[in-house]
Amino acid sequence: MKYLKNGFKLASIASLSLLLGACGEDKPDLTIMSFTDELQRPIDKFEELHDVNVELQIIPNESYRETLQPILESGEGAPDVFTGEIVFMQQWLDANYWEDLSSDPYNVDEWSDDYVDYVWDLGKDSDGNVRAVSWQVTPGGIYYRRSIAEEVLGTDDPKEVGDMMSTMEGLMDVGAKMSEAGYALFPDEGSISKFTSAFGANEEPWFDEETMELNMNEQRLSYFDYAKELRDNQYSALAPAWSPAWYQSFDGPIPYNLGWDELEDAEGESTIEVFGVALPTWALDAVFKQEASENAGDWAVTNGPTSYFEGGTWLGVYEGSENKDLAFEFVKMMTHDEEFLTEWVDETGDVLSYSPVTDKVKEDISDDFLGGQNHYEFFLDEADTIDASTVTPYDQQLNDLFGTQVGLYVDGEITKEEGIQAFYDEVNNSFPEIITPDN
Repeated sequence: MKYLKNGFKLASIASLSLLLGACGEDKPDLTIMSFTDELQRPIDKFEELHDVNVELQIIPNESYRETLQPILESGEGAPDVFTGEIVFMQQWLDANYWEDLSSDPYNVDEWSDDYVDYVWDLGKDSDGNVRAVSWQVTPGGIYYRRSIAEEVLGTDDPKEVGDMMSTMEGLMDVGAKMSEAGYALFPDEGSISKFTSAFGANEEPWFDEETMELNMNEQRLSYFDYAKELRDNQYSALAPAWSPAWYQSFDGPIPYNLGWDELEDAEGESTIEVFGVALPTWALDAVFKQEASENAGDWAVTNGPTSYFEGGTWLGVYEGSENKDLAFEFVKMMTHDEEFLTEWVDETGDVLSYSPVTDKVKEDISDDFLGGQNHYEFFLDEADTIDASTVTPYDQQLNDLFGTQVGLYVDGEITKEEGIQAFYDEVNNSFPEIITPDN
């Protein structure tokens, strides 16, 4: 699972669709639709194993749902296999776009003990039938610079650093020490949201699905206060997530408060170095190893105040496919083939949800980029703490609406009370079925 700005997947997309391989007249054809190019290598393997042609159609993440949903509804040009992600997936599960994999001849319920609980549960519809399966877990943590930790905190050990940041108060204490030493704790205030309202981080779902009442608890409201504390005390570098400065912050000093401007626009400006950032598993390969070559080996990952997860790719068989047997073979290879998934770990470092493989490899994995750290064990432990029952179909939209108001408050454009009321107004307009506390 790989992202671009605002959660878009990190994929090189030159056009709406990408054809992999020439179609032969005597070979079966399979069509797969996705928002990411990460399936290319598995498709190559599948074509080799099954002597088939596979057409991979990539739809940009920002238009994926709007483009694919009418196709799934009508069946015109529909794929045999398609992917979904947590932002919109729950609404698709109950729409019966994916085949029921709990039924004959698939019977994937027999697989349930092989997967991390939250990943398996998020692929079920409201009746408990499995519609989609994912091969990966995507819990998050705080990636940090070892050299800065050693200088400021007296240790670079992930366990010791994690203990210091295991509460919000402790995290802010580390921020104060970083600031005193001339460093920024995070690139931007958004990193703190991962521990207040991100997927799996909050102890309560955004709303009660029986009463439809919004849960505006203290943990969520604290996002206003902690984000303001970061800004007022200059614990952040004011480099918005996915901006040029945000990426550059992983590879060295950046101009302070550059915002969305290009780096070359800030020549001569004062610079600051960033200690860490809160990101999930996939960021190691998709962000850090791409953007932080100068600091390779100087990184580690550890916990923050709460566990959370971000993103993930689920896939299943289209319910109207005429190639369901072959389509399921691809799903099975991608999610349940021990030989393939072992190779996948070796090639990508992806953190799997499939226990028969992770149980074999987790003790021996080390990553040179992370100074030899076994990040697998850390992320698998984090994944075990995630509760899928707190996830609702509207989490991403609610998080975005809420984050906008927090940003306006931190910028000094509104008061906290005005931000809360504006958020309620936005929820009432966008989701009238949700009852806000002011109603």
